[in-house]
Amino acid sequence: MDPDTVFSVIETIKSNWNVSKTVEINLEANPTSVEASRFQGYAQAGVNRLSMGIQALNDPHLKALGRLHTAQEAMQAFEIAKEYFKNVSFDLIYARQSQSLKMWEAELKKAIELSVNHLSLYQLTIESGTRFGELHSKGRLRDLPNDQTSADMYKLTQDICGAAGLAAYEVSNHAHPGFESKHNLIYWRYGDYAGIGPGAHGRLTLKGKRLATETVSMPDQWLSTVEKQGFAMEIAEDIHPDDQFTEYLLMSLRLSEGSNLQRLHQLSAGKLDMMRLNQLASDGFLKISNSHVVATTKGRLVLNTLLAEILNS
Repeated sequence: MDPDTVFSVIETIKSNWNVSKTVEINLEANPTSVEASRFQGYAQAGVNRLSMGIQALNDPHLKALGRLHTAQEAMQAFEIAKEYFKNVSFDLIYARQSQSLKMWEAELKKAIELSVNHLSLYQLTIESGTRFGELHSKGRLRDLPNDQTSADMYKLTQDICGAAGLAAYEVSNHAHPGFESKHNLIYWRYGDYAGIGPGAHGRLTLKGKRLATETVSMPDQWLSTVEKQGFAMEIAEDIHPDDQFTEYLLMSLRLSEGSNLQRLHQLSAGKLDMMRLNQLASDGFLKISNSHVVATTKGRLVLNTLLAEILNS
């Protein structure tokens, strides 16, 4: 996206909403030389946080992940980004093909040495309906770490990032104090957000109702629809309180601060199974205070299973 387009988008937002002086304006960028040449323009347009999809710091693994940049190009782009932005984040994927625990340790320490203030560290997940899912089903995605090695990688990630002062404020996200992602915290805390671009989802509270919104997916169709009627919202439907409870729990229990107990009780209409929660706490998976329910270190290792246990109780 051209910096002039970014400027136009930001100015249009400012003309329609009251914008805080401490607003976070985040732009996701590819770590290529072409994209890096635009970083100064993005900063001048008003962007104050850059998120870079680096994914790996070695070339064979980048190629296996289908990325078009090299490790050297990514690190050069990151250094350029730091010239124009005080707040820069980048993503890495671990538990990749042919990746050992020692390889991930070296890569993560190398990333931290770059003086990054926010890291999103995701474990590779094979999803059906994706290219990786298709390859995996055909037995062509070989040398993936086993579950134990993947768990060891997760635990190692917590130790290394914690020692470097990059707290795990969310299951997969680590930051120095004050550099937590504001926009991601909105999602995890189940706040309101407007989804505007092609295929964007939103959650809005309007006239006391919680709405799920979705826009037209295809960019060309989205643009023509906006030109004709001024917006391209395709779906706007009420979210049932039971679904709100589920969505809030799925999001908030990922956070180190956990889920607000009062909000859980309100959304479940008083049906929250405290006996089940207390049992999971006794088993060491949860920590319960007067105000919050938090997944422990043990609970985070099996978070999907833990969530299923709570939701199906």
